[in-house]
Amino acid sequence: MAELRYTEIGYVKSIRGCIIVVGGFKNCINGQLIEFGFGTNGIIIGFNEHEAQVLVLKLVTEIKTGDDARASLEPFNVPAGKNFIGRIVNSLGEPMDGLGPIKEDAFYPIFPPAPAILERQPLHKTLETGVKVLDSMIPVGLGQRQLILGNKMTGKTTFITDTILNQRHTGLVCIYCAIGKARSQLARVVQLFQDHDAFKYTIIVAAPSSSPPGQQYLAPYVACSLGEYFRDLGQHVFVGFDDFTKHAWCYREISLLLGRAPGRDSYPGDIFYLHSKMIERACYLSKEKGSGSMTFLPIVEILEGDLTAFVPSNLVSMTDGQIMLDAALFGEGQKPALDLGLSVSRVGTKVQWNIVKSLSGPLRLEYLQFRELQRLSKLRSGGQTEDVIQRLKNGEILTQLLKQDKNKPVPMEALVLILYAFQKKYLHKLSMPEIVILQDEILEFAQKRNAEFSKVLRERRKMDEEIEKWLVEILTAYVAEVESKRPKEEAKEENLLKNIGRDVLDEATTKKPQEAKAAK
Repeated sequence: MAELRYTEIGYVKSIRGCIIVVGGFKNCINGQLIEFGFGTNGIIIGFNEHEAQVLVLKLVTEIKTGDDARASLEPFNVPAGKNFIGRIVNSLGEPMDGLGPIKEDAFYPIFPPAPAILERQPLHKTLETGVKVLDSMIPVGLGQRQLILGNKMTGKTTFITDTILNQRHTGLVCIYCAIGKARSQLARVVQLFQDHDAFKYTIIVAAPSSSPPGQQYLAPYVACSLGEYFRDLGQHVFVGFDDFTKHAWCYREISLLLGRAPGRDSYPGDIFYLHSKMIERACYLSKEKGSGSMTFLPIVEILEGDLTAFVPSNLVSMTDGQIMLDAALFGEGQKPALDLGLSVSRVGTKVQWNIVKSLSGPLRLEYLQFRELQRLSKLRSGGQTEDVIQRLKNGEILTQLLKQDKNKPVPMEALVLILYAFQKKYLHKLSMPEIVILQDEILEFAQKRNAEFSKVLRERRKMDEEIEKWLVEILTAYVAEVESKRPKEEAKEENLLKNIGRDVLDEATTKKPQEAKAAK
């Protein structure tokens, strides 16, 4: 914390859970830091002409009625700096990982105004999430706000962790903000980042369920402030919020303790403002401001797929698109369980690689038509035409392409190879197990076949004669190699079956004399 200058001293009038009512202040502002005793502090979140309402952020010493309350001259600022990378901190910027104190480079306000329209520029660069279905059909741009909605246990957090793991070589600074999560869940994310060496570019801001409501309320704002430090330096920042549902619950609890009138679902009237003032801080700054960006991926947990609930519908209206997860698809084994009918990116394909845009254009419609045809084919009892059989096979291959194991992000170069193989029907020559293997091996195979392929593709990002020629050569060679291995494998299987049959015959012939002797 910076050195504080105290302006006034008041007294504690009453205590209501995490809310302290303080009297005796002649001047106060929202967000102003208040200290009680040694190390216990809070911020003002409401006041009138007689008293101020203080939200406790850190409780070290017990607060009693009549205790002194000291008000600082400045609003509460959070420390920020490059030394925070690789660390786990709470909502006050204090370390939680036991690795010692963190030397800050600056102090940033937690409630700053969002950048003005003239300070921004249009989104034009892609955020490579490493999730095939997002990068191909629902692209996310640097500076975008993309909402993730889904029932409990449908893989929402995986979108954020996969995106962070995929930034290993991109230079993005990543911030994972955990709000109201169990410590066991947070520990799994920490272990994942350690296993994949992601802490070299990642900060975790944690307000677990055991932390005070004040820290859970401030956690996403503090994550934004930490990101703004790097954004102002001209760097690109990614922030994942997990999740806003628990943040809204926490604010509802605080508001009811403040005595504010409840509205729909018992939420206060300013619940929309609560998230909108934070969401608006995501942007892509203009060249005059350094060309830094901050991208948000907030999570909202919904109940029974109800997208029209109060908090989800509020957030849908203030973000640039949503990723909707379907519990039924998740149960069928389609992971990620993305509902392509309800998922949308309002930024569209402006930020997408040109080559990916040209290859993935018809995929969404083709997939939705396949799902509908699949449902109809189950209802019909008669035989299917050759056209229907071909379309079903094509849809099954596409479904297999959209599946992806967690913690295995796919680079854009590999995605281009996979999409081209699907469009030109190279995959139709392979079996389903071979298609799964292709997705894991194709990029490594391409680099061995043509060392310049990945570098040139990343530089140009569009289809031209040279790149298409390379794609054809790589995929033709790969399919030929797979097909050349098949007869050997089939011969091995035949020999194996013959050996098994011979062993069974030998065993039967040796058993018969023994059984005859036993009968005598």
